[in-house]
Amino acid sequence: MWKDFKEFALKGSLIDLAIGVIIGTQFNNVVQSLVKDIIMPPFGLIINRVNFTELFIALNGNKYPNLAAAQAAGAPTINIGVFINTIITFLIVAFALFLLVKQINRMRRQPAKETNTKLCPYCLSTIPLKATRCPQCTSDLEAPASQRLSEAARS
Repeated sequence: MWKDFKEFALKGSLIDLAIGVIIGTQFNNVVQSLVKDIIMPPFGLIINRVNFTELFIALNGNKYPNLAAAQAAGAPTINIGVFINTIITFLIVAFALFLLVKQINRMRRQPAKETNTKLCPYCLSTIPLKATRCPQCTSDLEAPASQRLSEAARS
């Protein structure tokens, strides 16, 4: 049983998942700090010096100077500012992941497309690869090398 567990725990995909969770957690901390410490203060200043983390509604009807005081008094609160910060954090994380996935998809190799057509050297219309005469301009085209070889073998 220990051997099976050790084999499971040391599989590459499990270790990759653990590393992804750790990096994701740290990325979340960075984004939360970005929103809380960099983005929201100037935004609050623009809209009349509002500190979004202090936007709340006390459901018991009392007035409190800040969210911490309301929570210390045990008042039920609707924390609008915290919710706004969470929404902005989510949007930044979603956008960052979108950019990451877009770059990863761009780096993946695109399969080579097999073409079944070619251009007529005379009229530049698209014609089947094996065509020996252009259906548009009726020019004689050079037969494909494989067809010439098979014809030579028959002679």
